[in-house]
Amino acid sequence: MKLAIQTLAGKEAGSVEVSAEVFGLEPRTDLIARMVRYQLAKRQQGTHQAQERSTINRTTKKMYKQKGTGGARHGSAKAPQFRGGGRAFGPISRSHAHDLPKKVRVLALKHVLSAKAKDANIIVLDKAEIAEPKTKLLLETLAKLGWSNALIIGGETLQDNFVLAARNIPNLDVLPVQGINVYDIIRREKLVLTTAALDAINARLAG
Repeated sequence: MKLAIQTLAGKEAGSVEVSAEVFGLEPRTDLIARMVRYQLAKRQQGTHQAQERSTINRTTKKMYKQKGTGGARHGSAKAPQFRGGGRAFGPISRSHAHDLPKKVRVLALKHVLSAKAKDANIIVLDKAEIAEPKTKLLLETLAKLGWSNALIIGGETLQDNFVLAARNIPNLDVLPVQGINVYDIIRREKLVLTTAALDAINARLAG
């Protein structure tokens, strides 16, 4: 399948052939959903930690005598039912990450790219480069192109001017091709790929 190439000025710059194996699949939402869950679980810090009975620093003296009170028998003020006691079954520090086979992760990336292509939300850019690191100028350029919500994927190295100008624009993300991922693709409306990024994606995923 062919995709048109355009410049930041909005002019046509030819076309490029892309692999149907990567951009022409019938999207499977179940694979995309699994990958998003995998990514979000992996980034979760898991640093929540409650004070348990074993970690509470309170006296170990028996609270009151065993018999004759008419109440329940207790031996520790650390018990969860007492004010200042440990929490029963509270959260503990742990990793929320889970495994997902590499083949499934690769397939999910292909399907999310195919979903964007199917919805005509993939744009091929000749290069993501500007003369000055000016946010206002880049914002005006993107407004003319109609890219109010976009993810721009560049080559292995990004131009400093473009990154500096783009970093303060809301709803715009810029990543090198090594950082391409399912979650960032679906959270933005438009997917803008430079020709360098497209070559790297075809080399990595096709065949």
